[in-house]
Amino acid sequence: MTEPRQETDDVTEGRLTVTAPESPIAAAEDAEAEIEATPEGEAVPETEATVETETGAEPEVEATPDIEPMASTNGAHAEPEPEPELATGEMPETPEPPGETTPAEEVVPAAPAEPPPAAPPAPTTVGRMVAEALRRAGVRWAFTVPGESFLGLLEGFEAAGINVVATRHEGAAAFMAEAHAQLTGRPAACIGTRAVGASNLAIGIHAAYSDSAPMFALVGGVPLANRGREGFQEIDLTGSIGRLAKWSAEPTSVHAAVQAVETAVEQAMGGRPGPVVLGLAEDLLDELLAPGTSPTLARITPPRPSDDEIRDVLHLLAGAARPVILAGAGVLRARTSNDLIRLAELLRVPVVASWRRGDVVSNEHPLYLGMAGYGAPPTVKERLAAADAMLVIGCRLGEITSFDWTIPAPGARWAHVDIAPAADPQLPPPAITVTADARLFLRGAVARLESRGVLDAESADARSQANTADREAWEAATVIDGHPWSGPGVHPGRVVTALRRLLPDDGIVTTDAGYFGTWAARGFRFRRPGTFIGTTAGAMGYGLPAAIAAGLVHRDRTVVALVGDGGMGMTLAEVETAVRCGLRTAILVFDNQRYGMIRSYQDRRPSNSAAATDLGPVDFAAAGRALGARGVRVEDEASIEPALRQALVADRPTVVHLVVDPRWENVDSRP
Repeated sequence: MTEPRQETDDVTEGRLTVTAPESPIAAAEDAEAEIEATPEGEAVPETEATVETETGAEPEVEATPDIEPMASTNGAHAEPEPEPELATGEMPETPEPPGETTPAEEVVPAAPAEPPPAAPPAPTTVGRMVAEALRRAGVRWAFTVPGESFLGLLEGFEAAGINVVATRHEGAAAFMAEAHAQLTGRPAACIGTRAVGASNLAIGIHAAYSDSAPMFALVGGVPLANRGREGFQEIDLTGSIGRLAKWSAEPTSVHAAVQAVETAVEQAMGGRPGPVVLGLAEDLLDELLAPGTSPTLARITPPRPSDDEIRDVLHLLAGAARPVILAGAGVLRARTSNDLIRLAELLRVPVVASWRRGDVVSNEHPLYLGMAGYGAPPTVKERLAAADAMLVIGCRLGEITSFDWTIPAPGARWAHVDIAPAADPQLPPPAITVTADARLFLRGAVARLESRGVLDAESADARSQANTADREAWEAATVIDGHPWSGPGVHPGRVVTALRRLLPDDGIVTTDAGYFGTWAARGFRFRRPGTFIGTTAGAMGYGLPAAIAAGLVHRDRTVVALVGDGGMGMTLAEVETAVRCGLRTAILVFDNQRYGMIRSYQDRRPSNSAAATDLGPVDFAAAGRALGARGVRVEDEASIEPALRQALVADRPTVVHLVVDPRWENVDSRP
């Protein structure tokens, strides 16, 4: 516990001198105000506008809208029309009637016409109520394979102005909703029917929980009278699929449905964001709400750090010889990457990204030292293990990011700043735990340092020298195209370096699961925050649906999906979805005709079995053309750059089939 102190005293610890502020957390009020100022928008256009003013600006994610009490919605959906504005601020003059007029002093204004009686509000169905509430919560997109059990919900979404996209599989629909949440910070919805649809949605629900992504998974159920009678495709939703989510419910009455929606929004958006599952009976969706009935949605306020907590974390970093910052999705969701870099610069502390959050800051910044997890060069783990103090902000120390729970190293003191920090019994407990929004913490810390903090010159110089050496070591370890190769097939590292050379800095890259992704994990440099989407759930089939979601949100930006032949085989049909939606997605398929990562595990076993990991040939380029996209096959190095150039400027999706020799197992392979 921090000892109480006088607000007028100076505090000196370690290498940092900080005077106490006159009021807690300078600039925190402004930061919170920015988070809370999220006005309800008009009906969503095809492209959600974002604003950038400089390279390395904040990630292009939209702040999660705060939830305000919802007004009663009993009529047809329409955003409230603004009152007409008067240029002079005066009431308009009443025109004189035609014919002879009386003297001015005797003019009698005409009585205003009686307004026509207002039509009684149309009754609101449960399906419409759900749609309206989710729209108020920030939902603008829904993804589904339609089913007869939730037609009332589809009608409600259409009336509420929510874009509904038909997919070829519910698993892809859930991945799209999850990726949308990662990219924008706003929730999306996925919808499935009964047991079959819910089962297919499950993979995306699990991914959303792993990634702390707000998402609404809605499942149409059997009619209320058939519940518990093993009705057609009936399922105990909350006892099965619902257990993958943060929260789930199956209301059985109109009143319970209203309450369930209120709780669902609060659970999805509050604390650690995550997926919620709502089971809605087919006939319940058509039930009418009583006049004046609607959900009251709670206002979600991000937690604020105390001044003492900020001070303690700063002294932890300043007093160390080899500190490091490990940053994750919480920084991206809070759109506070620039503040993180400013903190790192002021304290001269390097930044490492958590697994699959490599875009948390610009990779070109000299204080960036790489991404943890699969594909990381040895320098990343070595630098984390050498840290005597660590700030973990906006991420959870999962198995992959912590290198099998070996980071932080024994003896290292660390602070955990997260919107919902959680203790892990396999890790040393943090010296400081701060429950706070990343932006509120970082802006408070930066404001304190800029106005009151001084890092002594000797310590600053020593850190700068060490950081330069660490950066040089990381750059040398991230060369992924230097190994000589003349075929057969392409060098995966040269594909990734060519893509980095050709892709605009604001281009968005998504990735599927598999060892093919380790080349990008190590060698691709993300130059702007908010330009990468990958799931920490490690689910195959994610890359293409994620790219479709990104393309729908940002039609003006280039989107590239990196997938293996295994993952592409699982979601190949969604190429047609991309074509139908008018996207220009480039889909790079690394094809080694096997489940390569699993095969590598087999090769380490004494039996040397290769059961079930070899796959047959698929002409992905031809399949892409059959689904309406462009299709290109690349078998040698000379064809890589021309194929990528054409794919990045094409007027429709392009499947680039990259033939890869199976000996290219992962980024550390040397065939």
